[in-house]
Amino acid sequence: MSPFQPAWWCRHRHAQTIWGALLRPVGPVALTRQRWETPDGDFLDLDRVAGAPRTPILIVWHGLEGSARSKPVLGLLAAARGRGWRGIGVNLRSCSGEPNRLRRSYHGGETADVAWIIQRVMAEEPGSPILCAGVSLGGNRLLKYLGEQGEALPAAVRAAVAISTPFELAQSVGALERGFSGFYMGRLVGRLKARTRATLARSPNLVDPRALAAVRTLAEFDELVTAPVHGFRDAADYWRASSSAQFLPRIRRPTLLINAEDDPFLPAQALPRAAVAANRWLTAEFPARGGHLGFLTGPWPGWPACWADERAMEFLATAIN
Repeated sequence: MSPFQPAWWCRHRHAQTIWGALLRPVGPVALTRQRWETPDGDFLDLDRVAGAPRTPILIVWHGLEGSARSKPVLGLLAAARGRGWRGIGVNLRSCSGEPNRLRRSYHGGETADVAWIIQRVMAEEPGSPILCAGVSLGGNRLLKYLGEQGEALPAAVRAAVAISTPFELAQSVGALERGFSGFYMGRLVGRLKARTRATLARSPNLVDPRALAAVRTLAEFDELVTAPVHGFRDAADYWRASSSAQFLPRIRRPTLLINAEDDPFLPAQALPRAAVAANRWLTAEFPARGGHLGFLTGPWPGWPACWADERAMEFLATAIN
């Protein structure tokens, strides 16, 4: 497949990012909602794309405060369906439209749910190839899981793709505090605070409501909520332990990394070029442009296309053939 070339009328990184999140058209995808009860007494809601038995299953994890019905996830599920594959869009805890039961939620390095979902899919669909994809923070969680598993990764998991991944969480948080990127941070922080306020109805001791109201940045939110709720010393400890970059050397399945150098969520110097060069299982596509989950290509006024979806499907198809 040809390298990414942005549409001539949508070259700026913020234009690419906003198109990917809000304006990108996604073809119809028939989804069936399923609820799985988790071993710890909570639940996960999954949106499934049906298909023929024993065909490959693409499992997709969304980003921070997204859902399985966000445009980047739907784009990947539609592309998988176009190849005759089945699909599963995973809604992280409290991201399906209904608050979860427990005090805990999700975070960028949480991989127990990733492992549990894969094990359950394997048990339900023995013999079916499993493919994995993660977008944004979902890519970080997926890559961390793959590295943690290393050689012990189940054989059913054949390949993976991570798109617009914040490989170094501390650098990503810092990038979102600079310039126009603060617009994205403000939207994310607003959603995080709203979800936390909903959790306070069930867990009133979760956090001081006055301190939560004063939060303005992701760093402040991670310090006040994410770190203590999930057992980290502080935000810096959470970012260090959860960043996927350190787990890349141990990945042992064909894995494609797609990130733009102009991604407003991650500085270009944080891209893991050395890790890719040292691990034959990793393939990188780091084009100069593309924004965050954008990668819009195609002529105007023709129908625009998402290059990252097409490249992901090409890579995954090669891995199972």
